Amino acid sequence: MTKIAFIFPGQGSQQVGMGAQFVETTTASKALYERADEVLGFSLSNLMLSGPQEELTLTYHAQPALLTTGVMVANKIIEAGIRPDFTAGHSLGEYSAFVASGVLTFDEAVAIVHKRGLYMDEAVPAGQGAMAAILGLDAEPLKAVCDTVSAQGDAVQLANLNCPGQIVISGTKEGVEKACVAAKEAGAKRAIPLVVSGPFHSSLMQPAADKLAETVEQLNVQPPTIPVVSNVTSTLLTDAVAIRREMVEQVVSPVLWEQNVRTLLEQGVTIFVECGPGKVLSGLVKKIDRTAQVYCVYDEESLQALVDAAKEWA
Repeated sequence: MTKIAFIFPGQGSQQVGMGAQFVETTTASKALYERADEVLGFSLSNLMLSGPQEELTLTYHAQPALLTTGVMVANKIIEAGIRPDFTAGHSLGEYSAFVASGVLTFDEAVAIVHKRGLYMDEAVPAGQGAMAAILGLDAEPLKAVCDTVSAQGDAVQLANLNCPGQIVISGTKEGVEKACVAAKEAGAKRAIPLVVSGPFHSSLMQPAADKLAETVEQLNVQPPTIPVVSNVTSTLLTDAVAIRREMVEQVVSPVLWEQNVRTLLEQGVTIFVECGPGKVLSGLVKKIDRTAQVYCVYDEESLQALVDAAKEWA
């Protein structure tokens, strides 16, 4: 039996015009975008559809924007008769997975990720934190590099373990700069600074995690009807207590994306459907397992391609 995972991208995948075709052609998609505006009290849909990109990229706009688009795309795929057996999301994308799996309502999710973005923005003033992608160095030696730099007074740590040979580090601006130099000395092929607004998934985000913990307690978290893979532990999340803990710990913990994909493969998943703009996660999945079938759905053409392919799976 074919097993399918819906996977949802995180920050960095946002782009002006995201979801535009579905919103223009489908009443339910348009209604979801309008509902986001109502819940948040400002026109998020206008930012998504018209920009400017600089405003859309602000973390407290990008997070609800990506969640809204991811949920909208997942709804379209389910309406077309394709349902997931598992869900997973990269960082912020995990909240889209929570909606698809029945853990949170859309209203709750879009409100909480907007607050999550505000808390993250407040935690570290702009310019004080940084992130960088390290290519060609394994996790163990890279962790040793980060630990050495941190011990010298400039905090930096592993943030996203994305796929073999691609790990993102996060910390203070100085810590990341020093770790990039040391990583290349340790054998890394490249160290690429990322254009981000904060040191996500690092200990510097603890103030955001503390605020989020208070907000999460007010959520009506339901047990998932579809298993969700944890970013923090790469295990399947099955109860409300574990999910609340996940939401808080995820802010300061590394995203174990490579292991998340391996968990899904171990569960028998052979088809991965990326719901939303971009193809980042699909690319990572193929680097982890070349035999996996990957589909990116973001407009009518890509949805139809998925529907046509699904006829072969039955």
